[in-house]
Amino acid sequence: MKHLLAEIFLKMDVVGRSSGAKYECLLFDMDDTLYPMSSGLNLACRKNIEDYMLQHLHMDETEVPRMCLELYREYGTTMAGLKALGYEFDNDEFHAYVHGRLPYEVLKPDPVLRNLLISMPQRKIIFTNADKAHASQVLSRLGLEDCFEGIICFETLNPPHEPVDCLDVPEDNAVLTGGTPEAEANSIGLTDCRSFISKPRILCKPSVEAIVAAIQIANVDPKKTIFFDDSGRNIASGKEAGLHTVIVGSSMLVPGADHALSSIHNIKEALPEIWEGEGEQIGQVIQSSAVATVVLA
Repeated sequence: MKHLLAEIFLKMDVVGRSSGAKYECLLFDMDDTLYPMSSGLNLACRKNIEDYMLQHLHMDETEVPRMCLELYREYGTTMAGLKALGYEFDNDEFHAYVHGRLPYEVLKPDPVLRNLLISMPQRKIIFTNADKAHASQVLSRLGLEDCFEGIICFETLNPPHEPVDCLDVPEDNAVLTGGTPEAEANSIGLTDCRSFISKPRILCKPSVEAIVAAIQIANVDPKKTIFFDDSGRNIASGKEAGLHTVIVGSSMLVPGADHALSSIHNIKEALPEIWEGEGEQIGQVIQSSAVATVVLA
């Protein structure tokens, strides 16, 4: 099956990268951005979170719906809010419960979006609050698993305490994870993320700190990076972090947005500059050295 996590770490060295292009990287949110909210996955996910709060955290049934929404609004994700309130639970178990029961079958391959992504000459990276297993499942269902250079996900910004060298790599693209604190700055396509060590609180969008961390991990120039997201809060934080911003799923601009797309499929009409100079070498040549190891899932 495609997109299984390979049991290797890769350190990637960039041989060359053009610095003259207007945009060098496209940073994409995933859920409700690469596919429409009308899929129903968002509501199914919220239902699973509420069930987890009831069944595993034994919270008051009458308070769960309100608290679920309030924590999401205040902390970026309900999970981050629960942790901030002092609830203790295993991150992987939470993600397995919340995402493992989602009706992924509603997501179908999207050849139109696939062709658009493939035609874009820039680096393309996923930036999601979700865990890597969910990201892998969604991209595989959409037929986009090989369209992105890497995935910045929950594990990237909230790595386990055990030291990890740098990258967990699925078959077709890199899922970035964190590791030890003694990180050296590398001039690589996806920088050594070891400096982002586990913290008492969960780091996630819409925190500007999370977005700045993603910029540093991906080793991108925010002035030459476009950030696509369906959340107005995330867009505002992205703009504060210095990114060019596109709100997806809305025909109206929101504070901090440079462009608005009612659908990700409208990207070529709204942002033709992405394809300007596509004949130039904007990408990078990657040399890799692999070391066999056990993936920390």
